[in-house]
Amino acid sequence: MKVTVSRKAHFNAAHRLHNPELSEEENASAFGLCNNPYYHGHNYELIVSVCGEIDPKTGYVVDMKWLKELIKTEIEDRFDHKNLNEQTEEFKTLNPTAENIAVVIWNILRHCISHSLSLKVTLYETPRNFVEVGG
Repeated sequence: MKVTVSRKAHFNAAHRLHNPELSEEENASAFGLCNNPYYHGHNYELIVSVCGEIDPKTGYVVDMKWLKELIKTEIEDRFDHKNLNEQTEEFKTLNPTAENIAVVIWNILRHCISHSLSLKVTLYETPRNFVEVGG
């Protein structure tokens, strides 16, 4: 039987949605207020879910203390209170849409979690807008 465990975290970050291959008018049309050249911020809510068999020795799918620390060191420390466009390598050339942020987070965490476990990342950009990656 597979069991899913989840850990919720958050980080605050600024970004600008902008594609340099588009004209200013096309960017304004595609991204609206999110194309503000002075950036804007979000209070991102992150849920990381890991699914797999329960280890008979520990009773865990994964140790939640380990998952908490992994999210802190790999995600929160990297993105919290940052301008994603300007201060992170991941988004120097990648438009920091909620979709792209969630995929980047999934890829970072995937390298740290056993491939015998499935991984899902849910990222809330606002209380009503969220993205899910994996499963």
